[in-house]
Amino acid sequence: MRQAYRGCAIDGVGVASSGEARRPRGIPMSAFASLIAAAIAWVAVHIGIAGTAVRGAIVSKIGEGPFRGVFVIASFALLYWLGTAYGNAGPVRLLWIAPRWLVVAGMWLLLPAVLLLVCAVSQPNPTSVRGEGALDREEPATGMLRITRHPMLWAFALWAVVHIIALGTLSGLVFAGAILVTALAGMPSLDAKYAKRYPERWPRFAAATSIVPFVAIAQGRNRLVWREIGWLRPWLAIVLWGVLIALHPLAFDVNPARYFHG
Repeated sequence: MRQAYRGCAIDGVGVASSGEARRPRGIPMSAFASLIAAAIAWVAVHIGIAGTAVRGAIVSKIGEGPFRGVFVIASFALLYWLGTAYGNAGPVRLLWIAPRWLVVAGMWLLLPAVLLLVCAVSQPNPTSVRGEGALDREEPATGMLRITRHPMLWAFALWAVVHIIALGTLSGLVFAGAILVTALAGMPSLDAKYAKRYPERWPRFAAATSIVPFVAIAQGRNRLVWREIGWLRPWLAIVLWGVLIALHPLAFDVNPARYFHG
């Protein structure tokens, strides 16, 4: 989304071009308050409920299946609220102006983020919904899991970091920061949950993997086997990355590709 006012233009995946970003005239403070409330709610549900004993208490009342269904619906509803509140608030208070080279570097960093996401949804993963069966395989950590056992959360974390840096606004910090907090805090939270749920099977998987990418490989606890990732997934990630950039002008009235052309 592109907001322009008082000599300042701020892009949804770009930088403030000049001037000072403040809350624009005509947008009530309640819009920014709604963004803060949405961010708090997002973190509270994903960390305060899903990552604590509260989840177990709810599951004991309604069952695992219904809880997952309600949680998915709540997550999408909160994500819609978070995105809508950010759009309504607009760019609030410029904190920094990221140089063009840093924005471009961030856009390139989103390419491996997309690859992480593609691998997360296309390969068996014990940390995904109904993916615990992978723990019973002879080699539970294959493909992208050899690099990190939380590929999806790292994809979200990289997306959030890139957007926080590129946006440079308080509203952008609140918006993407909520995603970043849940992604980073979700990794040890998921580890603790699955270690408790599968005390006999989880340790073997955890010993062969790492939260931080490439740490297990660097420590000799695993090895990189590119053929398990293959070539289709990287090509798919490249195409998806390009499509997402191309769709930004239509979806957010922003053309991030212009940063590649100076």
